Amino acid sequence: MGTKPTPERISLMLGMVVLMMSTIPRFLVGGHDNRFNLILIALVVVAGVAVASWRQLEAEARLRLPRLMGRLGICMAAGLAGMGLFHTFSTDFIGWELLIAHGATLGLLLHALSLWLRAPA
Repeated sequence: MGTKPTPERISLMLGMVVLMMSTIPRFLVGGHDNRFNLILIALVVVAGVAVASWRQLEAEARLRLPRLMGRLGICMAAGLAGMGLFHTFSTDFIGWELLIAHGATLGLLLHALSLWLRAPA
């Protein structure tokens, strides 16, 4: 409860926002209106928590956030490329909306693993 927010947690929350936004086309194309509404509600909640956490960061912690966001972008691009290769060699074309959702999921996982591996002991 009394844990101070860190830039790493905020970058993961913003990665979750990107991930949720990448699933929106999938729900729209599939006609899943209830899931679409739920993901929009969750997106607003996670974005609000990320903003509230950012406001609580100290000045030197805020300076680390742009670098982490750059790493998140690289991981998202790597996830999209990785899922593109995976789907190219293992399945038929599944649709761009599913490819984007899977790529964002892999990208967020890569970002979380990179933060975990570089965490101070």
